[in-house]
Amino acid sequence: MSINLEKLTITSAHRHLSNGDFSVEELVGACFKNIEDKNPKLNAFLEVFGDWKEEVKKAQKLFNEGGATELTGIPLAIKDNILIKGKIASAGSKILENYRAVYDATAIAKLKKHQSIFIGRSNMDEFAMGSSTENSAYGPSKNPIDPERVPGGSSGGSAVAVSMGGALASLGSETGGSVRQPAAFCGLLGLKPTYGRISRYGLIALGSSLDQIGPFAKSVADLEIVFNAIKGEDSFDATTLSEPGGLVLPKKLVVGIPRDLLSNPGINQEVIENFEKSVEKLTDLGFEIRDISLPNAAHSLAVYYIIMPAEVSSNLARFDGVRYGFHKTGDDLIDEYVKTRSSGFGREPRRRIILGTYVLSTGYYDAFYNKANLMRNLIIADFEKVFESGVHLVATPTTPTEAFKLGEKANDPLAMYMSDLLTAPANVAGIPAISIPSGFSKNNLPLGLQFIAPAFREDVLFSASRKFLDE
Repeated sequence: MSINLEKLTITSAHRHLSNGDFSVEELVGACFKNIEDKNPKLNAFLEVFGDWKEEVKKAQKLFNEGGATELTGIPLAIKDNILIKGKIASAGSKILENYRAVYDATAIAKLKKHQSIFIGRSNMDEFAMGSSTENSAYGPSKNPIDPERVPGGSSGGSAVAVSMGGALASLGSETGGSVRQPAAFCGLLGLKPTYGRISRYGLIALGSSLDQIGPFAKSVADLEIVFNAIKGEDSFDATTLSEPGGLVLPKKLVVGIPRDLLSNPGINQEVIENFEKSVEKLTDLGFEIRDISLPNAAHSLAVYYIIMPAEVSSNLARFDGVRYGFHKTGDDLIDEYVKTRSSGFGREPRRRIILGTYVLSTGYYDAFYNKANLMRNLIIADFEKVFESGVHLVATPTTPTEAFKLGEKANDPLAMYMSDLLTAPANVAGIPAISIPSGFSKNNLPLGLQFIAPAFREDVLFSASRKFLDE
């Protein structure tokens, strides 16, 4: 049978592979053909792995012997900041252009147990700093729906890889919305899990108190399959959490609408209109809708852009050209540091390193960093209060605008940062959130609906999303 990668999902591919309708090699070959045809224009992949035939044989053997799981033989794209042993992991940066991982990230090790097929490493904003994938040292990725527009970021390459049929699912990473925003821009589903549910071991760090690996997929079922495969405690990551028992899905879901957050003038009117239609649909589907208040959530973006650069300045201090990565010779050690970091880091990482160093410096630590952490606690308390009141989910649009044009915000960092307006609150609070397709703009570009749930309630996100999308 012919393989329609536009409609093929993990679940349907597994069924066809189990029935022998096509082989793992044929499925992977179809993805490679799509990459060969489309990647030169869209730049989703920085590298396509050429050593997949042996892995394909192992996967096919599992099908032949009846030992295959739903992820066996499934082609996956992996963001360039998630380590795969023996493969380059550059984090979209020149400073790590030749760095080869010496171990597998925990998420990768878990997927290898299923004998998933890693197609290649996907493009990203340098060190995950950006909302458009225009900050990659290797050129921007382009939106497959309209190549004149951005796919979102920082995990834009991972979103494009799935949307263009180069993989059936992919892994990205989230710090302030870097999975959900590209998912919305490219018409996919994207999950930001509870902080600590997926190990960060082997994820090149940006903001350690914010970072999480998250999957992209074309269906809720696929998203849940990948999430279940990679979640769990990890002895290599002390921030991972054990799953609480006794979680029961509510019979009727109550959805809270934070009108105070949605009154921001930066949210496009067309986005608001699409969101209101989504709320009407939720009502028709039997959800209970309540207007709620998140009085401090509007400050999430400011909090995020203090805490994240502070953590960036610390995490990126290790990239000095001495132990690994790009190196530029100088007159002395300090000169080597300056030349290596000035040449190796792009404009956006340098901007955030400077900003982070500033907010952590003597005289400004209390004025900025400490106050941001105090406000973070208030934002967390706001969500806890809402969820304790009987609300199961908070709903918002995923992004304040449709996908914008390449270069439109490249020289206006503040306008670019506004892309995280609606996604940052979940990262700051450490709670799970999902973006699902909710329709199209007048320009026929995808728009997204975001659900936010209490910690550990990804099951509620999946349940509500299934109902909304009629899966």
